[in-house]
Amino acid sequence: MFRRITWLFLFIFASGHIPSFAQTASDKKIPVLPSVTVTAFKPKQSLTVPNASAAQAVLNRVPGGIDLVPAEAYKTGRVSTLQDALGYSPGVFIQPRFGSEEARLSIRGSGIQRTFHLRGIKLLQDGVPINQADGGGDFQAIEPLALQYTEVFRGANALQYGGTTLGGAINFVSPTGYDAPLIQGRFEAGSFNYLREQVSSGAVVGPVDYYVSLSEIRQDGFRNHSNQWNQRLFSNAGIRLAGNAETRFYLSLVDSKSDLPGSLTKAQMRQNPKQNNPANITGNQKRDFDLIRLANKTTVRWDSQIAEIGVSWIRKGLFHPIFQVLDIVTNDFGGMFRYINENPVFDRQNILTLGFNPALGLATDSRHTNVGGSRGTRTANSRQTSYNLDLFAEDQFYVVPKLAVITGLQWSFASRETRDRFTSDGDNSAHPTYKEVAPKIGLRYDFNEHSQVFTNFSRSFEPPSFGELTIVTGGRVLDLNAQTANTVEIGTRGEEGPLAWDLAYYYAWVENELLGINDGAGNPLGTVNAYGTRHQGIELGGNIALFSGILAKEDKAAQQAAETQEPEDFDWLQDIAGYEAANGRPDKLILRTVYNWSRFRFSNDPAFGDNPLPGIPEHFMRAELVYEHPSGIYFGPNLEGSFQRYAADMNHTLFAGRYAILGFKGGYRTRRGISFFVEGRNLTNEIYAATTGVIANANGADSAQFLPGDGRAIYSGIEFRWG
Repeated sequence: MFRRITWLFLFIFASGHIPSFAQTASDKKIPVLPSVTVTAFKPKQSLTVPNASAAQAVLNRVPGGIDLVPAEAYKTGRVSTLQDALGYSPGVFIQPRFGSEEARLSIRGSGIQRTFHLRGIKLLQDGVPINQADGGGDFQAIEPLALQYTEVFRGANALQYGGTTLGGAINFVSPTGYDAPLIQGRFEAGSFNYLREQVSSGAVVGPVDYYVSLSEIRQDGFRNHSNQWNQRLFSNAGIRLAGNAETRFYLSLVDSKSDLPGSLTKAQMRQNPKQNNPANITGNQKRDFDLIRLANKTTVRWDSQIAEIGVSWIRKGLFHPIFQVLDIVTNDFGGMFRYINENPVFDRQNILTLGFNPALGLATDSRHTNVGGSRGTRTANSRQTSYNLDLFAEDQFYVVPKLAVITGLQWSFASRETRDRFTSDGDNSAHPTYKEVAPKIGLRYDFNEHSQVFTNFSRSFEPPSFGELTIVTGGRVLDLNAQTANTVEIGTRGEEGPLAWDLAYYYAWVENELLGINDGAGNPLGTVNAYGTRHQGIELGGNIALFSGILAKEDKAAQQAAETQEPEDFDWLQDIAGYEAANGRPDKLILRTVYNWSRFRFSNDPAFGDNPLPGIPEHFMRAELVYEHPSGIYFGPNLEGSFQRYAADMNHTLFAGRYAILGFKGGYRTRRGISFFVEGRNLTNEIYAATTGVIANANGADSAQFLPGDGRAIYSGIEFRWG
C-alpha cells in the first residue's frame, strides 16, 4: 500500500520538465579549486540551496579540513547507512553497529565513547541545524538518497555554520526542483532480506519549485534480532520572491524501528557472529522513534552581500527498551541567521561572515523497568530544558591575491536544566550552565586555481548533552565541565594532472574530555571529565587515474561539441550510452583511497597514564580500483581494513583484532533512463568486529563489547530517471 500511495503521490504532483545533470563516480574530485569569489547566481538556480560547484567554491576558502561529497559519487552501489555515503570522506570514521542504518560516527575522536547515536558533530540540512538542542542526534533522520551533496567540515572549520565542537559539522544539502529529475525511482535488494525503495520528483512551475522523496527500507539483518524498518518523507518547496530573494519550506517525516541484537564477547563472535546477546531477546531490546521536522530558510542576495535566515521545529518520540525502558519526547526549536559581505577592504578582496544560532529544546524523560520490552515500574521522570546561543564572526582578508588571512571568533552560552518529577530517591533537579569564547586564525595560499596549502589554530567547545549529564539508571545529574580543545592543523588539497588529493594533519590538546565509564559487563556507570587527553591524526584522501584512453581515446574536439549540445535536444528514449561514449572523454582506471591515522591518548592520567583512548582503530583505510568507461559502465574491487588491533577498554587489556574485507561492484550509470548495479561485500566472509563498546577496565577478561560486521552479502539495484 505504501508503494502504491508513493507512486500516486508523485504522479499527481509531478509537472514541468527540468533536465538533470548528474555526475558519474569519476566526477568526484577531491577538490578542484575554482575562483574564490562567487558574485552572482545563474538563472534557473535556487538561491537558498547552491549547486555543487558554487558550494565547492565556498568550501575552498576554508583554511582547513573540508570535503564535498556529491550524491552521484555513492549511488553506484548500495545506499543505506551514512557509511555508504561518507565512507570515502577523509577524517570521517563511520562504521555500522549491526548492518544497515545504525552506525557509529566520529570525526577527530568526537564522542569517542559513544558507540550509539551521536555527540560532538553538528548536523545541518541546508545550513539549518537538525541536532537536538542539547547536541544529540540521529542518523536515521537523514535519507542519503534524498541528497544533492554533503559538506563535511572537520573540527572548528565549521565556524561558518557556528560549529565549534571537536568533530565539526556535516551539512546535508537537498535537491531542489532546479536540479532534480522530474521522475526518479530506485529499487535495491540483497542479502538478509534487504529491500529498499525510493521514488522522488522535482520540477519548477513559474516562481515555485519543489522536490519530494518517499523511501522505505526493510531488512532482517545479518544477526538475529536485528530487523529494521524505516519510512521517510523528505520534501521542500521554494518560492522566488524576486530576482534576488527566495524562501524555501521543508517537511520531513520519519518512522524508524530497529531491533537491537546487542554486543558479543570475542569468543561468541568467533563461534557464531550471527547470534544475539541473550539479554536483548529477554528484554526485547529495540529503538523506535517517529520524527517530524518543519523548517524554513530565506535567502536575499544583493550586490556582493548575502543574508540568510532560517527556523526549524523538530518533534521526536522515542521508545527505547534496553536494560530499562526510555520513553522520551523532545521538541526542539532552532534558528539561524548569517550575513556575508564580499565588498573589498582597502582595495583588497575581503569576505566577512557574521552569524547567530539560537536553539531551545524541551523534553520529557520517563524511565521504567523493562518487562519483556514493555514499561514496568517507573524509575525516573524529569523535564529537561536546554538552550544554546552562538554568536560568531569570521573574516577572510586577501593580503595578496593568492594569500588569505582568516580570523574568527565565536561566543557560546549553553544551559542544561533538569527538573526532577520523581523524588522518591531525592530531588535530582539541577541547572548547569556553560560559556566559552572560541577564537580561530588561519592562512591559505593558492599555488594556482587547482591547488592550495593551509594552516590554522582554533579552539573548540562542547557542553555535555543530557545523555552525559544524567545517570542512565536514574535521574541523578552529574557535575560535569564542558569539553574544550586547542587544535593546530596544517594541510593541502588540490588537483594536478591525473592526481587529486586532500591531506591534513592535526594535533588537539583536549581538556575535560567527556568519557563514558562502564563496568566490565558494559553497564553504564556515568560520564566523567578526563584529566587530559591528546588527539592527533592524519586525514588523507585521494584518487589517481592510473591509466586513461585504454579502450576509449580522448577527443577534445568531440568534448567541446558535446559541451555545447543541450541535453534537451535528445529524447530520453535515445541511446544515451551511445551519445556519452561519443562525447570525447577517455576511459580510465582510477585508484581511490582514504586513510585515517587516529592517535588518541590519555595524558598523564592518574588511572590510565598515557594509554590509548579505546573504541577507534589507530589505522583505518578504504580503497577501490575502478574502471570507468564514458558510456557509464564501471566495475572494480574494493578493500576496507584496520591493520592493527585496538583497545576496547581504557586500561588497554581487551582488544579488537585487525581485519581486511574485500568487495566488488559494477554497473552502468547514465544521466537519464535506466541505471543498475551489482555489488558484493565481504566476499571472503571474514569474521570481524565492525566496532566495539568502550569500558574502563576489562582486567584482561573477554567482555561482551564486540559488534560483528556483516558476513558475505550480495546487493543489486536499478534506478530510472526521466526529465
